Amino acid sequence: MTQTDIQENNANKIKAQDKINIIRAKYIASAVKKAQYPEERLKEIAFIGRSNVGKSSLINSLTRVHNLARVSGQPGKTQTINFYELTARFNETGKDKLFHLVDLPGYGYAKTAQTNRKQWAKFIEEYFLHSEHLQFVCQLIDIRHEPMKSDKEMFDWLIKNNIPVLIIATKADKISRGAVNKQIAQIRKSLGVKEIDILPYSSPKKQGRAELLNVIYEMLVD
Repeated sequence: MTQTDIQENNANKIKAQDKINIIRAKYIASAVKKAQYPEERLKEIAFIGRSNVGKSSLINSLTRVHNLARVSGQPGKTQTINFYELTARFNETGKDKLFHLVDLPGYGYAKTAQTNRKQWAKFIEEYFLHSEHLQFVCQLIDIRHEPMKSDKEMFDWLIKNNIPVLIIATKADKISRGAVNKQIAQIRKSLGVKEIDILPYSSPKKQGRAELLNVIYEMLVD
């Protein structure tokens, strides 16, 4: 799936809930090196973002499994690559298809030891560059704030390495509806890519869930 595919799929506004539903989700493995990745290789979608951006809440919202990804009040707690096996049911045919959701450690937490940050960066980079099954990356950015230096660096690195990325603006319920478009425009300007599609998401209200499921559907049938 290319960067253009992601943008077109999200822009189409097809009702994802009419095509696909996540009926099962379970934890599979944690890894810090390739040898620890799951033996059964499936298509993968990876999620990454700054610590405390709401990544675990989004994963739980997407899968509708309470505490599948542990929500912690301690930023930077996720220190491994966590693999989850999700079962997607195609509503039109009733057929199921498995894929992996990959939860990556948060970046940009100042109190994390420098040695740990270097170690995490190494195995995250290894995953991004050498996973043969990675389809695209969901990079989460807090909609309430302008992207920070670490957000920009991660986005630029993904684009430089030709890794398709979908920007998800989390915590959309924390601002007014009128402010959403303004903040999205600011994120787009800060990242320096005028045409990039950005998906606002609210985990408590499930806003953006249908659109994200639609992108996943198109990935699975590709």
